[in-house]
Amino acid sequence: MSGVRPRMTHLFEQLGLDASEAAIQQFIETHQLNAETTIAEAEFWTEAQRQFIVEKMKSDGSWAIVVDQLNESLHEDSVSR
Repeated sequence: MSGVRPRMTHLFEQLGLDASEAAIQQFIETHQLNAETTIAEAEFWTEAQRQFIVEKMKSDGSWAIVVDQLNESLHEDSVSR
């Protein structure tokens, strides 16, 4: 996938999750995090998923942007309160 800018669907595929638009939206709606919990600390990840997220956040590249977008989406409820 080199040369292709990662998207949310690519991130979900890499995490081994359903990457359909509906599944991504449902995941985000049902996995909201409180303001104190970082995306990497979320209890719903497997260890492999957690490691992938941490690695991509540290890379500070295209993947980090997509992980950050997911992070923001998973904190929508805590921000709107």
